[in-house]
Amino acid sequence: MNILVCIKQVPGSSNVEVDPVTGVLKRDGVASKMNPYDLYGLETAMELVERFGGSVKTVTMGPPQAKSVVVESICMGAESGTILSDRKFAGADVLATAYTISQGIRKVGDFDVIICGKQTTDGDTAQVGAEVAEYLGLPHVSNVLSVDDCKDGYLYVTVGLDEQVIRERVKLPCLLCVDGDINSPRLPSYKVKKTVTDEQIHFISFADFEDQNANHYGLNGSATQVERIFPPEKNTEKHAITGDETQQACGIFELIKDRKLI
Repeated sequence: MNILVCIKQVPGSSNVEVDPVTGVLKRDGVASKMNPYDLYGLETAMELVERFGGSVKTVTMGPPQAKSVVVESICMGAESGTILSDRKFAGADVLATAYTISQGIRKVGDFDVIICGKQTTDGDTAQVGAEVAEYLGLPHVSNVLSVDDCKDGYLYVTVGLDEQVIRERVKLPCLLCVDGDINSPRLPSYKVKKTVTDEQIHFISFADFEDQNANHYGLNGSATQVERIFPPEKNTEKHAITGDETQQACGIFELIKDRKLI
């Protein structure tokens, strides 16, 4: 079973500035880490290989420094990783990001299973995985809680919905988006880290893609554009209402009435 895990480098802190012109995160000089949900995806891939055999590779889209999360994935058991990196990819929304990743996957090779984390902690859209599957023409399942079996060309998975848990059968090749309750990720091996070589890490740019239309990538290929972005206003005003229950209730009523909320 050949498995590809999509991973992403995200800011390691919530204290991140946003470019007021482009509306994208300012990542330069900000401490980064692997997206936590992708760790569950990696662990799922490792467990599948332990059960059914095969290999695990990873792919990420980002600047050259995204190499660090690829190295981390190798330390967790992946054979190698690929970084999709080009200035033309910058500023992509979820649609352009998914298209870029799908083009990169076509370049990397064929896989039986592609695994994504449920969502990323910097965007929180939970849309990219499903959109990648659609671009690749693959069946996909989201909110996967466990992979129960693999037989006769199908994966059997347990899926968590809002009000119920169901079991589904999905034909290989397929894409899974795993939830955070699926497992407990293993720690990266420091011993393996000392043996990682450049041959295990590959870079792919726009020039390597089959689709050479630059309008399909980055800001140009994004269906959504940020018109304005600003920090939320902080309201520190306080109003204390004292007295017994009746006086407090009347005070709250008058306050709401004065502000024309009722």
